[in-house]
Amino acid sequence: MDTTFSKKENINDFIIENRNIFQKKLLSEAVTVAPKINEILQKGNINLLENAEKLSLYVIENKEDQLIKFAQQEGIIWAKHALTLALKLEWVQVIRRTIWYFLYHFDELNGNSRNRDEFFELEKLINNRLDKFINNFFISYSNYKDDLIKSQRKLVEHLSVPIIPVSKSVAVLPLIGMIDGYRIKIIEEKALIEISNLRIQRLIMDMSGIADMEVDVIDHFIKVLNAISMMGCKPILTGLRPELVRKMVHSGISFEEKAETKGTLQQTLWEYLSMDQAY
Repeated sequence: MDTTFSKKENINDFIIENRNIFQKKLLSEAVTVAPKINEILQKGNINLLENAEKLSLYVIENKEDQLIKFAQQEGIIWAKHALTLALKLEWVQVIRRTIWYFLYHFDELNGNSRNRDEFFELEKLINNRLDKFINNFFISYSNYKDDLIKSQRKLVEHLSVPIIPVSKSVAVLPLIGMIDGYRIKIIEEKALIEISNLRIQRLIMDMSGIADMEVDVIDHFIKVLNAISMMGCKPILTGLRPELVRKMVHSGISFEEKAETKGTLQQTLWEYLSMDQAY
């Protein structure tokens, strides 16, 4: 690697003037990241070499506000393009070593000699600023991922509560899988909104895909049935499984006062659709 530095009195200008050496040093240190420079540039329009110089200058100049903002932006971009934290951590450590490499040669060219106290004070300042960048990057990355997971979960949960109109006044809500406290809230929200939007008079809730529900969820479900009735819609339950019925009986809970119960969805649809046609 060419190490013929152009001498400058200011460390910032020293890095900028010797940009080629700075970038070569980065690439020589980055064992895992270097082969992926172009891939990352194409995937997320992230120029690692330019960003490394920008971060280094923020650190050396102690531009804390810009450093934190830059870290937060980087965290979102890396999370958005599914780039790994391991790659980022390695790259920041490469930047750390490259900064110290340049500080050493800057002092050497300018005849600067630091005593032990000065060196350790500088070491503390430089490394603390880089650590601050890493911390803010990780927080931003994690927050973006958490928000993404929450939004995806909400989308999946809404898709798992499909209210299907089968006539002008009748709709079917097939319930499948485990219903926990979070999902019963989604069911409540979706049911009430769709009853209002579609002007549903009867909502057939098919329970044949539900093997079990916790007692507190059953209690919440009864409140949902009550809310459906208050909306002027008649809730009808079909396909209650023996395990769930047994649990309700032993817990002293009953749906009978809140909803009509029927054997199968097929039987219930035939009955209520026939009634609609008769009218």
